[in-house]
Amino acid sequence: MSTAESATATEQGRRTPGLVPVAETMRTAQRHAPESSPPAERPASTGPARAFWRLLGSELGLTFRRPRNLVMLGVLAAVPVIIGVALRAFGSGEEGMGGIIQAVAGNSLMLTFVSFSFLVLLLMPVAVSVVGGDSIAGEAGAGTLRYLLAAPAGRTRLLVVKYLNAAVYGYAVTAVVALSALVTGLLLFPTGPVTLLSGTTISMGEGLVRIAISVGYIGTAMAALAAVALALSTFTEVSIGAIAATMVLLIVCQVLRAIPELSSITPYLLPTKFTNFDAVLRSPIDFRALGDGLLAFGAYIGLFGSIAWARFSGKDITS
Repeated sequence: MSTAESATATEQGRRTPGLVPVAETMRTAQRHAPESSPPAERPASTGPARAFWRLLGSELGLTFRRPRNLVMLGVLAAVPVIIGVALRAFGSGEEGMGGIIQAVAGNSLMLTFVSFSFLVLLLMPVAVSVVGGDSIAGEAGAGTLRYLLAAPAGRTRLLVVKYLNAAVYGYAVTAVVALSALVTGLLLFPTGPVTLLSGTTISMGEGLVRIAISVGYIGTAMAALAAVALALSTFTEVSIGAIAATMVLLIVCQVLRAIPELSSITPYLLPTKFTNFDAVLRSPIDFRALGDGLLAFGAYIGLFGSIAWARFSGKDITS
């Protein structure tokens, strides 16, 4: 073999680093193609679902760590204690007790229903309105809303997370009032059979079940109010405006309920259904009244949720 042929063979056998001959690449691909199997595809919903729950967990953590929200829970927990102490002090000095005082003094569980009667139309809605009204408007006012939407969350998903956050807080408000009233009643008043409004006596265990039913009912009422506050929150970048608008709407409804000439529209007003929880104090439980209330709450959630989605999905986010 000549020198020139040897040099040519050497150059052909030498490979340039990083480059593979085309023929060898094709042979390798053909040889390994049947042996290799495509990687298993992850469900398309796994990523978004995980992101949804992480976002919801983050929102709940922020809500229940915020001092303002904790203070509101503390105030609501203190009110049943104040009511119980006042009723105990007033009842101890009166021989002829009647109405609410007699009911509470007769059994500790009744303090829970009395506390709901005082709080469900004013203080509890205030707490829920603050969280719901601040959900979107607060983010816009702080300039963080566009950063939330920059993440792969989507407007609809973010809106659902904000609503669930406010609804969970509404249930928490209801549970805090019930727990505080229950503990206070057990400490200050006697336990035993519970006498209902209908005059029927039930066991303490059944009384606790009825308290649980009332907590679920009132919690759903607060969730409906949260939908109203969320919808109003999408129309402004000032959270105090959405909170005030929600409270004004509730006050207007209360005024309309007090006008006899407008009794035809009273059943359709949201606060009218708040007090239907007293259906558990009858024997048997008036499930029809509870069902009417839950149906109204569902209608309000659907209506104002749709308003919130229509407004938020087409809204220009500038902050």
